[in-house]
Amino acid sequence: MMVAFALLWALVIALSIAVFALARQVGILFERIAPMGALMTDSGPAIGSKVDRFDLTALDGRAIAIGTPSQRSQLLFFVSPTCPVCKKLLPILSSVAAAEQSWLDVVLAGDGDEAAHRAFVKQRRLEAFPFVLSRDLGMAFRVSRLPYAALIDGAGVVKAKGLINNREQLESLFNASDLGVASVQSYLGAPHAAHDLPTR
Repeated sequence: MMVAFALLWALVIALSIAVFALARQVGILFERIAPMGALMTDSGPAIGSKVDRFDLTALDGRAIAIGTPSQRSQLLFFVSPTCPVCKKLLPILSSVAAAEQSWLDVVLAGDGDEAAHRAFVKQRRLEAFPFVLSRDLGMAFRVSRLPYAALIDGAGVVKAKGLINNREQLESLFNASDLGVASVQSYLGAPHAAHDLPTR
């Protein structure tokens, strides 16, 4: 009986040591894995360049100016009614828009059938956002895959852009802008940075 008890305690101690070692390895891996930012493409307006001016009318009749001087920044978020990832991200976009409303206006953009987009806005309850349909806007940003976002400052300058698949990638646009870099990836690839990435 005493031998079995001693063996049981030895097993418990061995398992505790194994759990501690695994927890330490998980911590090391967590530190080494860099946050994944939005996937930036080389096409479209370059980071730091001024976007062409667009004077558009949203589906609800609002006049929307892109690339004009303003006190606020704009986040262009390109979506489609047939894009499943877009639908998944819309609640996240609403949350981010509410958190950043003091300085940021979110503009949804797409092209194609107006009736389908109106139904999409109603179904997804997107009435709070201006929604513009413009093939020219999508072509200016060379949008080939969705969802795609571009952050434009008050001077009409592109601060960050890229394909967005989750909240972290969306917020990486703001982080890249705050850091004054083209993308989170380029920042993490620099000799300095690893653990001092700003968070919101």
